[in-house]
Amino acid sequence: MNTTLSTPQGRVHPSAHPPSPHSARRVGIIDRLALRLGIALVAWSRRPRVLDVRDDHARRVQNALATERREREMLLRLSLLPPR
Repeated sequence: MNTTLSTPQGRVHPSAHPPSPHSARRVGIIDRLALRLGIALVAWSRRPRVLDVRDDHARRVQNALATERREREMLLRLSLLPPR
C-alpha cells in the first residue's frame, strides 16, 4: 500500500510564515560593566596565593630537615648496636 499523506487544509507548515522583524537587542552599559566585574572577580579568586607558596616552601624545608635528622638518628642507633 503506497499512500502519501498531505498536510490538512487548515494547517500551515511553520516555515511558511515569514520571519517577524525583531529589533536587535542592545546590551546596556550596566550589563557590560557587570559582566566585566564578574570576570575580574573570577580571575582574582583564582590567582596564585603568594603566601601559600612561601608556606609550602617552608614546609618542604622543615620536612627535609626532619628526614635528615631521623636518618642520622637511625644511623647512630645502628652504629651503636653490637655486630651479629
